[in-house]
Amino acid sequence: QVQLAESGGGLVQAGGSLTLSCAASGRIFGIHSWGWERQAPGDDRDFVARIQGSDSTDYADAVKGRFTISRDIAKNTVYLQMNSLRPEDSAVYYCNVYSYADGRYYWGDGILVTVSS
Repeated sequence: QVQLAESGGGLVQAGGSLTLSCAASGRIFGIHSWGWERQAPGDDRDFVARIQGSDSTDYADAVKGRFTISRDIAKNTVYLQMNSLRPEDSAVYYCNVYSYADGRYYWGDGILVTVSS
């Protein structure tokens, strides 16, 4: 199993920045991809960003150009740098990984990001 722990959320004013971190532990050798999703109250959970392979990245259109996903393999940690934040970015953000060793995704418990206008 893989355990994920998110950190770095909080309250920020519109236009500000936050960096989320997600540290993995457990069967980390099997991790193929790392990603972030988010869910606002009353909404479905949406894809935000993913990093896999040789640091290939994908982003949702809503965050492209403002958010950057990166990882530190030595620290088993993935980051989400969020700039130019908007009130509509307010959500609970979930870290996820895909483990090819276990053939499944794992998710963290989520961390709240609130952007005030």
